[in-house]
Amino acid sequence: MTRPDILPALLAAVTLLTGCDGASSGGTQGGPRDGATKVVTVQVESRPLIDQIEALGTANANESIEIRPRISSLIERIVFEEGQLVGAGDLLIELENSEIVAGFALAEASLSESRSLYDRNKSLSSSQAISASNLEQLLAQVKVDEARVEAARARLANTRIRAPFSGRVGLRRVSPGSYVDASTVITTLDDIGKIKLDFSVPETFLRAVKDGMDVVAHSIVFPDRKFVGTILSVDTRVDPVSRAVQVRALIENDDGALKPGMFMTVDLQQDQGEVLMAPEQAVVPEGTSQFVFVVADGVVSKRTVSLGRRIPGFVVIREGLVEGESIITEGTGKVRDGTEVESLDQASATTQQAVNEG
Repeated sequence: MTRPDILPALLAAVTLLTGCDGASSGGTQGGPRDGATKVVTVQVESRPLIDQIEALGTANANESIEIRPRISSLIERIVFEEGQLVGAGDLLIELENSEIVAGFALAEASLSESRSLYDRNKSLSSSQAISASNLEQLLAQVKVDEARVEAARARLANTRIRAPFSGRVGLRRVSPGSYVDASTVITTLDDIGKIKLDFSVPETFLRAVKDGMDVVAHSIVFPDRKFVGTILSVDTRVDPVSRAVQVRALIENDDGALKPGMFMTVDLQQDQGEVLMAPEQAVVPEGTSQFVFVVADGVVSKRTVSLGRRIPGFVVIREGLVEGESIITEGTGKVRDGTEVESLDQASATTQQAVNEG
């Protein structure tokens, strides 16, 4: 073939190749975006945020005292039994009181004599047989003797030790015939029909507790039981070291299951209202900044966000997102700003993974 014959053949070949390339390019532009990156997205939602803490506390008797004598003497009789339930005013201990009884009798005799003397002289005052000053002295002696009788009566009463309130008596620490004084602990008395539970909460939780609020407490002794109580009072001061405040709750203890000194925990909740939350895996850290990838109309945009507190699996979004926007939770490492993506929700992604594995 001569050179003039080759040139038309080459031109025809170039034209054919150009047409084929154009057809191929046109087909890609007109078809679906098969090459789009597949990612998993979720919509940002507002959710209720409830803070929860477990406060530690100690159970105390509603009323609790150590029974001690007010005078020094020998124990004559022990009336109570260990562990006995007693009422207010019940007799617990009798002390030897012979000397005190004698003193009381002497004081009464002196009072009787002074009153008789005063009454005789008072009848003479109208005839001025006795001066007014002498009569006043006799009256003063009567009052002194009356006071001595009252003092002797009080000492006699102190020889009989009674329960100041209803409760359960503890272990006996003395025996009949023991010498006791004001420093001697005879036994203990606890009112455990109700238990005062004292616990502390951080000052950040102060608005979550208030008088009259119901609380639920737990004990390791009774793991399957809930003890419901009511907050009696909140202390007026916050501890400057622990930054916590003491709270006291009252728990009914009719069956006596709880004992003073037991360790207990209290579950407390504080409603923070509705907040915007995003899954933790959607947040991409870069240096000191935090980003998420927002998907709109199949295109990714990188968005800076401001984060709040974290809860398991989620993080609070303070700024940067609005409710309803879609963000990438899986596939963040495959995209960048402007990437075209195909979005799958979490359920679709799980189904697709199961099909691939099958």
